[in-house]
Amino acid sequence: MKTYRVTYERDASGWWVASVRGVRGCHTQGRTVHEARRRISEALELYVDDARTANLVDEVKLPTEAARAVRTYATLRKRAELEDRKAASAARRAVRVLRSGRLKMSARDAARLLGLSHQRVHQLAQGGSGES
Repeated sequence: MKTYRVTYERDASGWWVASVRGVRGCHTQGRTVHEARRRISEALELYVDDARTANLVDEVKLPTEAARAVRTYATLRKRAELEDRKAASAARRAVRVLRSGRLKMSARDAARLLGLSHQRVHQLAQGGSGES
């Protein structure tokens, strides 16, 4: 499967212009990035035989402030996902410690201590990793 890079850039009239890098003359526009993407897929079919199976990699060119805001969000989101995984692991361990050994705490008591539902404590005790 061939990969094509598509750049999207806002023109002076507010339309999004899409161009396939490396395919001379293959460009189109749309009122939204989504519309321009749909149209560039159609346009690419006029230039290459493998357009229907091609992988399109989008590169949306944004003003500096917008690009910075998107990067900041992506960085923080990735960090939050890592922290979520750590918290889930810590919850499993806490349930294991509270429910076993000398404590043998009830699911309801463990749930109150951890701020979880007793059903979630049961899931964690059984090794479940579903959402809390």
